[in-house]
Amino acid sequence: MKLSEVAQKLGCRLEGSPDIEIRGVAGIEHAEVGQITFLANRRYFPLLKTTRASAVLIEEGIALEREASMPALAALRSANPYLAFAHAIELFYQAPRYAPGLHATAIVAKSARIGEGAHIGPYCFVDEEVEIGSKAVLHSFVTIYRGAKIGDAFFAHAHAVVRENCRIGNRVTLQNGVVIGGDGLGFAKQKDGTWYKMAQSGPAVLEDEVEVQANACVDRATVGETRIGRGTKLDDLVLVGHASRVGANTMLCGQVGLAGSTKVGDNCILAGQVGTAGHLTVGDGTVITAQSGVPNDVPAHALYSGYPAVDNRQWLKTMAALNRLPELQKRVRELESEIERLKVR
Repeated sequence: MKLSEVAQKLGCRLEGSPDIEIRGVAGIEHAEVGQITFLANRRYFPLLKTTRASAVLIEEGIALEREASMPALAALRSANPYLAFAHAIELFYQAPRYAPGLHATAIVAKSARIGEGAHIGPYCFVDEEVEIGSKAVLHSFVTIYRGAKIGDAFFAHAHAVVRENCRIGNRVTLQNGVVIGGDGLGFAKQKDGTWYKMAQSGPAVLEDEVEVQANACVDRATVGETRIGRGTKLDDLVLVGHASRVGANTMLCGQVGLAGSTKVGDNCILAGQVGTAGHLTVGDGTVITAQSGVPNDVPAHALYSGYPAVDNRQWLKTMAALNRLPELQKRVRELESEIERLKVR
C-alpha cells in the first residue's frame, strides 16, 4: 500500500514521498524499512534519529531530526498519533473470522435462544433460558449459565464464563478465563466463629462495548447488582467486588482490586495494582497512580497516589521528605549530642 493511500485512510497530513511502499506497522525500536511506526511518548524522541521505519505517525510541530547516515523519514501528522496507529494496525492485520454454526461437541439447551449468525465453538455449554444476540462468537470451552441475557456481537474467548442471570450488552468482549458473575465474598460470622455463606442473588451487568481481559473477575452481588458502565475496560487479573459500580469509559489496569460496594465514576483511570476499601466513592475523571491504596472517598477530577492515597502533589512532597530521612536522622543525632555537651559544661 502506498504511503499516500495510508495517509488518506488515516486522515493524516503527509510530509514526504507519497510513493513509499508500506507493508506493515511496528514499534519505533523494532520498525524496519517499509513499516510505519508512531511517536506519542516524549521519552522516545531520541529514537526518531535512528529508527529504520519508512514513516512515523507524529503530532504537528515536532521536528524530525535524523542522524546523517539514516535515510529520510516521512511523517504522517495527526492530532492523536496513538489512535491513528491503532487504526493503521487494522489496515494490515485481519483478525480471524468465525463462520456461523454450532460445533458438534457444543451443548445448547433447547430453551436457549441464539441470534442469527452466531458461532458456537467446540465444547461450549449454553444452559436453559439463555438469550444470545446476533453474530456472537463463543470460541471454545465457553460456559453460559442459566438465564443469562447477552446482546449482539458478543465475543467470548476460550474458557470464559458468564454465570446465572447476568446481563451483558452489545459488542462486549471477554478474553480468556474471564468470570462474569462469580460469587462475591459474602459471609456472615456465626457464634462458633465459622462463616455462614450468604446467597449471592444479584447479577453482574456489563453495558455495551465493555471489554474484560484475561482472568479478570466481576463478582455478582449479594443483593442488587454489580454494574460495569458502557465502554469501560478491565485489564488482566482485575477484581470487581460484589455490588460495586464502575462508570462509563473508565479503565482499571492490571491487578486492580475493588472491594465490595465500591463506586468508581466515569472516565477514571486506576493504574496497576490499585486497591480500594469497600463502600467508598471515586469521583468522575479521577486518576489513581500505580500501587496506591484507597481507604476513603476520592473527589472528582483528582490525581491521587500512595498509601493511604492522597493528592499526588502531597504524596510527592512526602516521598521527597522520606528520601531525606537518613540525613535528617543523622542531623538530629548530631544536635542531640551537641545539647548533651552543652549540659555538661
